[in-house]
Amino acid sequence: MAFSSITFLCAFLPVVFLLYFLMPTVKIKNVFLILASLIFYAYGEPVYVFLMIACAFFNYGIALLFSRCQGLLRKLLFCLAICLDLGVLGVFKYAGMLVTTFAGVTKISLPAPQIALPIGISFFTFQAISYVADAYRGKVAVEKSFAKILLYISFFPQLIAGPIIQYNDIAAAIDHREVTAQKVSEGLRRFIVGLSKKVLISNTMGTMADYIFGLDASLLSMPGAWLGAVAYMMQIYFDFSGYSDMAIGLGKMFGFHILENFRYPYAAVSMQDFWRKWHISLTSWFREYLYIPLGGNQKGTVRTWRNRLFVFFCTGLWHGANWTFVLWGLFHGAFQSLETFFPKLTKRMGPFRHLYVFLVVCTGFVIFRADTIGQAGWMIAAMYTKFTWSTQLAAVTAAPCNALFWFMLAVAMVGALPVKDWLYARLNSKGHPGIFRGLSYVVSVALLLICMTSLAGGTYNPFIYFRF
Repeated sequence: MAFSSITFLCAFLPVVFLLYFLMPTVKIKNVFLILASLIFYAYGEPVYVFLMIACAFFNYGIALLFSRCQGLLRKLLFCLAICLDLGVLGVFKYAGMLVTTFAGVTKISLPAPQIALPIGISFFTFQAISYVADAYRGKVAVEKSFAKILLYISFFPQLIAGPIIQYNDIAAAIDHREVTAQKVSEGLRRFIVGLSKKVLISNTMGTMADYIFGLDASLLSMPGAWLGAVAYMMQIYFDFSGYSDMAIGLGKMFGFHILENFRYPYAAVSMQDFWRKWHISLTSWFREYLYIPLGGNQKGTVRTWRNRLFVFFCTGLWHGANWTFVLWGLFHGAFQSLETFFPKLTKRMGPFRHLYVFLVVCTGFVIFRADTIGQAGWMIAAMYTKFTWSTQLAAVTAAPCNALFWFMLAVAMVGALPVKDWLYARLNSKGHPGIFRGLSYVVSVALLLICMTSLAGGTYNPFIYFRF
């Protein structure tokens, strides 16, 4: 996938945005957005764009049949839709993993299928499932217009890396929406903030993380391991929350309200609180379409633990075809279960609750980032047990460290906390909200110029969640 940020910023987005306002009616605007979204996806995936269209059409057709069928047949149609959606996701995303795992367990030599992963398949598949499930349950009215479902599935601002949107959240806006100068300016500002998170912070943190995770175990020191772990922890947050900001901003510019996907998760006071603030759209999806249908926490403690661990198993697997992701999911599920079993545990930690969350999340992301479970093991071992130190280890650790990295790390640590919200609240309480708002626009223009300069002079690094 070779999505170019420069192409997107300098050509695609301005042209689409300007042409969008030349369209006379909402229906024509919708058709234009569909065409723009398909072109956007086809730019990087010229073949798999047809897979996405087929996915949208199949789920649209199944939902239409719900109104004509009752009882067992209706249920069978729903099961068919879910099985096919998950089957497509399984073939394209997990076939290689399953074959490799089977060959490893049975010692049978089997060639792993080399199937290219369609960008964003996990996102648009989950949105399709969301629509057909809500239509089956009567939560949303069955949509008779395929164009509306295709727009919902393919809407380019959030097509390839979320957030995951439920049809009910944007159905009204598809038919009626208003775009004002204020919404456009606020959306553009939000887009620039997201772009800055990615280009200025995440890319800088990613350089350090790639260096540390690329070291041999013998060259890894305790400070180096922690440096790499914290760098990746910041990289993935600013990468993914940055893309979510860009999607939310672009959605607002076109008149759509996309729900928040992050609420300062690193300021959480427990792991349950963390998952209420991290990747909110995915958490909500699994809670509504998997955890609650399994029984949630309504059928006893043992069933609750089983349901929670299964959901986190699926959450980890959703992120990628590697057992490191599954282990990461189970790791978080274990701490969720621990907090449920000891409900007063985090409250008794007092101010150390934040340290507890930091250690769990940071350690978990080492598992998430590692190429193998073995690498995750010796990285975590180095973080907590490698007390040896030498001139060679010091030189290896210090090699990639420069003033830009330390500055961006400081910015990342401040930006990951609700400092901006606190400052705005303070100014608002004193009757000066306009100062903050005006300054934010000035800063946004400066950030955009810096981002464009950085993109023009460097190499492009895809968003981490493009591969999910």
